[in-house]
Amino acid sequence: QVQLVESGGGSVQAGGSLRLSCTVSGYLYSRDCIGWFRQAPGKEREGVAKMLRSGSTTYADSVKGRFTISKDNDKNTLYLQMNSLKPEDTAMYYCAAPKYGACYRGWENEPRAAWGQGTQVTVSS
Repeated sequence: QVQLVESGGGSVQAGGSLRLSCTVSGYLYSRDCIGWFRQAPGKEREGVAKMLRSGSTTYADSVKGRFTISKDNDKNTLYLQMNSLKPEDTAMYYCAAPKYGACYRGWENEPRAAWGQGTQVTVSS
């Protein structure tokens, strides 16, 4: 069973930085991928950043150059460094990983996706 616990959210002013952490029970290195998602009130959930087991990363266009995803397999922890934060980054941030299987398109919408409880990020102008 995979369990994920996010932390590190908070309130910052525009231009500030936060680092989110996601601690994974079970073997982080064995997941085909792991990612950060966010959902703002009244908006659909969107993918923010994803890291494959190989270490390759992808980012949403809206965060490229500002956010960095990384992981520490020894600590079973995923990170999201968020710099130059904007008010539009305000959302609940979640980490997610598949309990098993590959990360083909849409895996996060399947029952095999494991989610954390989320951590709130609020950016004021």
